[in-house]
Amino acid sequence: MDLGEFEADNSVSCRLASAIPDACKTEDCCLGIDEAGRGPVLGPMVYGICFCPVAKKEALKNLKVADSKTLTEAQREDLFSKLDEAKSFVGWALQILSPNTISTSMLQRSKYNLNALSHDAAIGLVQFALDSGVQLKEVFVDTVGPAEKYQEKLSQRFPGVEVTVRPKADSLFPIVSAASICAKVARDHSVKDWNFPEDLGQVDADYGSGYPSDPKTKAWLLKELDPVFGYPQFVRFSWSTTQTLLDSKAVTVHWDDDEEDGEKAAARQNNTSMLSYFKAGSKTSAQQSNTHQTHRFFTERRLQSLATL
Repeated sequence: MDLGEFEADNSVSCRLASAIPDACKTEDCCLGIDEAGRGPVLGPMVYGICFCPVAKKEALKNLKVADSKTLTEAQREDLFSKLDEAKSFVGWALQILSPNTISTSMLQRSKYNLNALSHDAAIGLVQFALDSGVQLKEVFVDTVGPAEKYQEKLSQRFPGVEVTVRPKADSLFPIVSAASICAKVARDHSVKDWNFPEDLGQVDADYGSGYPSDPKTKAWLLKELDPVFGYPQFVRFSWSTTQTLLDSKAVTVHWDDDEEDGEKAAARQNNTSMLSYFKAGSKTSAQQSNTHQTHRFFTERRLQSLATL
């Protein structure tokens, strides 16, 4: 699977897709939706769809697709190759939600929670298939939140399409199993080959599965924590695991409010303003003879973003 487009800038979300089979543009089709990486504190969450003509359901079943969680990595890779080879009647698309997108969405003032992100990713992928000419008649989805409410929401959004939302849909419907495999393979590749845009030098890539309960992930989070800036964008700042570590191990942050300028607040508390860390070459009253170097976590893109605040 080629993730080059996402790897070129993994700070933002990205959509990748196969070619649309001609059969899917002329025959009634079914489509499955599933995700990978909802729970981890590291890396992206990936939503995947897979679609094929209704008449080809049995041919898809014969590929022996199964819920990706029941398969080894090698088995998933093999099945994805088979799905990719069946391009005369099978198509797929992915929405890769970067950890930075997840963090900024969940932590913004107007809360955008994970369920809303998930629903919007799924809806966007179904709309993509329709816009690409896929003749959708059936959609099968693994539930996010209450199944009945989610099914009603999708049915209203896509009238004329029969929507089925079920818990464990990835083990009940082969088309959802296929979507599950596509999503999981993409996440595995992106996590294993993560390109850190921050200047981290020789980064420790032994971070495990990314789940908060994984001992390797726990150890990596402790090792890579920066007391001022926290973590690289590979980490989801909106996770309670991250927030707990930052609260207990990082420098306490005093946020400026509407009544007092950040620089003045820092001076009143005899502290250095956070803004000074963003300015390469700036000086503080206590460091007149020394200049700050731009912190390793601050890429050119991050600095440009901060300049607009």
